[in-house]
Amino acid sequence: MTKQTDKRLIVVGGGAAGFFGAIHAKQNNSNLQVLILESAKKPLGKVKISGGGRCNVTHHCFDVSRLVKHYPRGERELKSVFSRFGPEDTMRWFEERGVPLKTESDNRVFPVSDESQSIIDCLTKTAEKLGVRVFCEHPVNNITKTASGFSVSTPQHTFECEQLLLAPGGSKAAWQWCTTLGHTVVPPAPSLFTFKITDKRLSDLSGISFKNVQGTLKMSDQKPVTQTGDLLITHWGLSGPVVLRLSAWGARPLFEAAYNAQLVLDFFPESPQHEIAAVLIKSKTTLGDKLTANENPLALSKRFWERLLLTEGVSAETRWRDTPVKTFQKISETLKHGVFNIYGKGEFKEEFVTTGGVQLKEVDFKTMQSRKIPGLYFAGEIINIDGLTGGFNFQNAWAGGYIAGCAIAAE
Repeated sequence: MTKQTDKRLIVVGGGAAGFFGAIHAKQNNSNLQVLILESAKKPLGKVKISGGGRCNVTHHCFDVSRLVKHYPRGERELKSVFSRFGPEDTMRWFEERGVPLKTESDNRVFPVSDESQSIIDCLTKTAEKLGVRVFCEHPVNNITKTASGFSVSTPQHTFECEQLLLAPGGSKAAWQWCTTLGHTVVPPAPSLFTFKITDKRLSDLSGISFKNVQGTLKMSDQKPVTQTGDLLITHWGLSGPVVLRLSAWGARPLFEAAYNAQLVLDFFPESPQHEIAAVLIKSKTTLGDKLTANENPLALSKRFWERLLLTEGVSAETRWRDTPVKTFQKISETLKHGVFNIYGKGEFKEEFVTTGGVQLKEVDFKTMQSRKIPGLYFAGEIINIDGLTGGFNFQNAWAGGYIAGCAIAAE
C-alpha cells in the first residue's frame, strides 16, 4: 500500500455536491490540491439517471421563503444557505458554462438538450480544467483523525489531507465514519415512496388520476400529516405528488410504524360533503331515466365512478331515479373522508432520497463545517436534510457544495 501526503483537500463522493465543492474550492484557491474519491466506475451516477435521464437540475423558485417549504427536514437551516446560493445562481452557473437550461410548466429546470450528460460533461470538464483529480473505483474503507488533518484509506492508497469534505450521499458506511469521528447521526429512513394499499375501491383501476386531492396520514400516537396534490392509482396502491409529499413529511413516523397507517382522502377539498351529496341527490330528478353508471355529475373517471357504485351495491342497469338516497350519502362520505389502509411502501424510481444523517445542530451552515471537528465539512444528503421531488435535492447539493468549497478555499 502506498502513501500519498500532498493532498490538501479530499472530497469523498463524486456526486453533485462533491463535484461542486471540489470545483469551488479549487476555483477560489488555485494553490489548493484537490482530489475526489468515488467508489463507482464513473462519477455523477445519480445525476446521470435523475429525471428519467434528463437531470432535473433545480426548481425555478427564487423566493427563499417559499423554496425552503419543500424540505421536510432542514427548512430553517436552508434559509441562509439558499440566500447565498439559490436556484437562480445554479441556473446562471451552468448557463455561463455553455449549458442552456429550460423551465417546464411545473417549474422543474432541465438542460435544453434533455440529456443529463450535458450536466455531467460540464462538471467533469470544469473540474479537469481547474486541475481537480478524480479517482474512480476508490471506495473509502476508513477515515481517521490525525494530528495534521485526516487519513482516508481506500483499497489502493492511504491519502492524507488537512481538510476533508464528505459528500457521499446517504450510505451506511458514510454515517459510520461520521459516528466514529464523533458526530451524532440520525438513523436513516426512506423518503419519497409510494403506498401499498389493497382495497376493492382501487383494484384494477391502475392509471386513473385525480387533480388536487387532499390526503391525511393517520398513525397511532403521531400527529396527522396532511398534504394536497394530484393522485394516481397504481397496480400496488397509490402514488402521485400528494403521496410523495405525505411520504416525505411522514417518513420518520411511517418508518417507525413499519409502514402501517391509515390514509384519509378528500377528493373535493374545496367542497363540503353536504354539497357533494346534494349534487348527487338532485340528479335523481334531473337524470331520472338515465343509467346511474353512465352519467357522472361530479366529473370523476367513469371507471372509478362505476366502482364506487358497485361497492355500494348499485348494478350497471340501475337508473338514477331508482338509486337510493342512502347510496349517494355513502359515496359522498367516501369522496370526502375515504379511509384506505396502508400496509407497506413501494418505490419511486426517479428519486433515491433518504432522511437521516448528521444531526443539523452539529453543522455550521455558514461554512458547512463540522462544529465538532475543524477541517471536516459536509454537503448533500449526508446531512439530515431532504427535499421533495422536483429538483430540490439537487439544489441542496449545489448550494452545500458551493458554500463548503468557498469556505475550504478561504481556510
